[in-house]
Amino acid sequence: MKAEIITIGDEILIGQIIDTNSGWIAQQLQKFEVDIVQMTSIPDTEEAIFNTLKSASSRADLILITGGLGPTKDDVTKNTAAKYFGTTLTRDERVLLHVTSFFESRNLEMLEINRQQADVLANCEVLFNDYGTAPGMLVSQGNKHYIFMPGVPFEMKHLMEQRVFPLIESQYRDSVIHHETILVGGIGESYLAEEIKDIETELPLTIKLAYLPTLAFIRLRLSGKSKNKSDLVQEVKLFKSKLLHRLKNYVIADYDTTIEAFLIKQFMHQGLTLTTAESCTGGSLAASITANPGSSEIFVGGTIPYSNKLKQQLLAVSETTLNQFGAVSEQTAIEMAAGAKSMFSTDYAIATTGIAGPGGGSAEKPVGTVWVAVAGKKEIITKKFQFNNDRLINIERTRMNALVLLWKLLLKEEGQGHE
Repeated sequence: MKAEIITIGDEILIGQIIDTNSGWIAQQLQKFEVDIVQMTSIPDTEEAIFNTLKSASSRADLILITGGLGPTKDDVTKNTAAKYFGTTLTRDERVLLHVTSFFESRNLEMLEINRQQADVLANCEVLFNDYGTAPGMLVSQGNKHYIFMPGVPFEMKHLMEQRVFPLIESQYRDSVIHHETILVGGIGESYLAEEIKDIETELPLTIKLAYLPTLAFIRLRLSGKSKNKSDLVQEVKLFKSKLLHRLKNYVIADYDTTIEAFLIKQFMHQGLTLTTAESCTGGSLAASITANPGSSEIFVGGTIPYSNKLKQQLLAVSETTLNQFGAVSEQTAIEMAAGAKSMFSTDYAIATTGIAGPGGGSAEKPVGTVWVAVAGKKEIITKKFQFNNDRLINIERTRMNALVLLWKLLLKEEGQGHE
């Protein structure tokens, strides 16, 4: 199956908002071995929408459209789609009831443009939107499927998961798709590819290996498609075992997960607790941990001692250390981690301190200089990083690499590897 993703909205084209929908959709469709032939962002104009739908139908079997379903005059997607399909708009009573309840529950006045949210293509299957007022719409013409969804990310994701994925699965009734995922860290993508190139060469045509990298981690996903489920699963798992053996020093988890979720699971299993002391990461490390279910079982809280004064007051970092070595130093990072672990009586503590940029650097400590320390039950480990001049990327790299260090120390002290 081939798919095309179309995002509609002037706000995307002028850079007012970033199109995250296309990236998320593309990642999800990879799991079903759906080939993305094109991604397009277009303005809210009848000409652009009509012509893009026409050209997409010549390339793809599944056309996914997000955005342009709002109640205001600049959202012309539904009227243009009606013209494209040679149909009309009709008011769906079930959707109207949902929209009415939405406004009544919030004590808001119901306007006519709000009622127009219930207007759908007469030839569509309504994809009910539990999380918003704009319903999705599915139009099938022969073997072509057009799916219109709201641009709000969490509404779009709900419709994809509840309606689109089952549609795709129905197209593969005669075939079985099986995935196996490995999360690795501490190795770059090119070095990883070199390490496993012989195994990758052995893969049969029915199995594909995908590299899904982030700034510090890489997911390896084996995807197989065949008519024989038992043989397929056995073959995919065989190659997975080869990869696990070859990459044993880098494997974090042998299933699809995030580093945060994995660490939380391991900490819960061992009855361990964690705290963070973040200077240059400004709380992003704690936020990424607490975004996961179960974090309250292991994470007691964290501090953001951005100033030297708070490093001393909250974490007992000595004034002598700060004066002699500076806030961005191995010595300060060690005292921050040790202080956090002691002050909050946890088993483990992570500390970050660095120069995120774009200013504040020097010849001795240029922008992007970062120290991370992790205090465990038996020792404190540290690592210096030298990133570049991009502040947000420096912060994100620091956050991810801090979690890598925590994983390494946990593995060393608790002996917890992948499951």
